[in-house]
Amino acid sequence: MPANHYGQRVYSPAQLKTMQEVITLVVFGFFSVLYLGEALRWNHLVAFGFLVGAAYFGFTKW
Repeated sequence: MPANHYGQRVYSPAQLKTMQEVITLVVFGFFSVLYLGEALRWNHLVAFGFLVGAAYFGFTKW
């Protein structure tokens, strides 16, 4: 989801980039588990939790 004209009407470019990164990492996570046969370990889950926290702070208005 690039920071384009339509997306910028609702979200800031930083929010669009955050969404793009989270979506990309989720899709790659599924790909690596289902197609490549890699196991997700605890450190991957912690890193994903930090990304969820970053997305939360990126979308919260203070």
